[in-house]
Amino acid sequence: MKLVFEKSSLLSGINTVMKAVPGKTTLPILECILIDAASGEITLTANDMELAIQTKVKGTILEPGCIAVEARFFSEMVRKLPESDIVFSADENMVVSIVCDSANFQFPGRSGEEFTGIPHLEKRNYITLSQFSLKEVIKQTLFSIAQNENNRMMTGELFQVRENELKVTSLDGHRISIRKVQLRDVYEGEKVVIPGKTLGEIARILPGDNEKDVQVFFQRNHISFEFEDTIVVSRLIDGEYFKVEQMLSGDYETRIRINKKDLLDCIERSTLLIRENDKKPIILDIRDGQAQISLNSALGSMRETLLLQKTGKDIMIGFNPRFLIDALRVIDDEEVAISFVNPKAPCYIRNDEDTYLYLILPVNFAGARA
Repeated sequence: MKLVFEKSSLLSGINTVMKAVPGKTTLPILECILIDAASGEITLTANDMELAIQTKVKGTILEPGCIAVEARFFSEMVRKLPESDIVFSADENMVVSIVCDSANFQFPGRSGEEFTGIPHLEKRNYITLSQFSLKEVIKQTLFSIAQNENNRMMTGELFQVRENELKVTSLDGHRISIRKVQLRDVYEGEKVVIPGKTLGEIARILPGDNEKDVQVFFQRNHISFEFEDTIVVSRLIDGEYFKVEQMLSGDYETRIRINKKDLLDCIERSTLLIRENDKKPIILDIRDGQAQISLNSALGSMRETLLLQKTGKDIMIGFNPRFLIDALRVIDDEEVAISFVNPKAPCYIRNDEDTYLYLILPVNFAGARA
């Protein structure tokens, strides 16, 4: 086996598949990247048995072959090589040789036959959407998945396809995020729960081009994302997702419209007074045409008044400021509409077109007023 790469092309491919290399494993072969040049093109593959990524890499095949190399060692070596062509070769004893300018490395590889490649999927049920749309909808919802495995269903996102609409839902027990994307075509209905880890890695490696598409293929236990020269295959989370629709309400006693940037900037300023892991609520006292926003902590206190449009009753309510910041940051509208039922019920941030909804539970603020 003998291949020639430009360093930038090889390093880009390694960086893409490294996201499927496990941090800890009892199977050493899973710590490897498979370099396959046996069928006229060069592919790199990593697979931790939950997430598999394969990408094509530009290069010249002088002698075809297939070999697995230890991923992190290989990645660091290539990163530190001179900016020049890299000659990669392996002999019949699986000894790898890398030559780049005057640098020459030799190290053991492993047989490619030991490596488990990406699962084969029947490509029947699928949707197509732009790279930009998929990257955005992940960014706009992923922050509200649960960060621990106590409830595995909360560590994933629900993808629902209904005719020409993709609806993405996430929740962590304190908030719910829902985003809807219009698709160009009508598709069969689908309903799957995708691990947040998978979606986070896709968002990192997806170029996000509005002119280029992603094809998403659905199967019983797996989902596949294919774009440009890369394939990402992931196991799905098995089980029934939460009945989110039953948690939502259209009733409210107070509704405001407020400049999003003003509100976001104000809340972000307030967090300067919060130490890490300190749970201090931000309090919104909404009366007539203004909201007095306040926070009190061991570091000090703040109070700021913002103008708004209000319908309904006055209300005073407290929130975790981080939850409000996360939602407001991913909303592009100049103004946001926020509905309140009462000080102990969730607030709803939603637009008139119903393309997004963020539900946030309030917190008790007794004794926390600034």
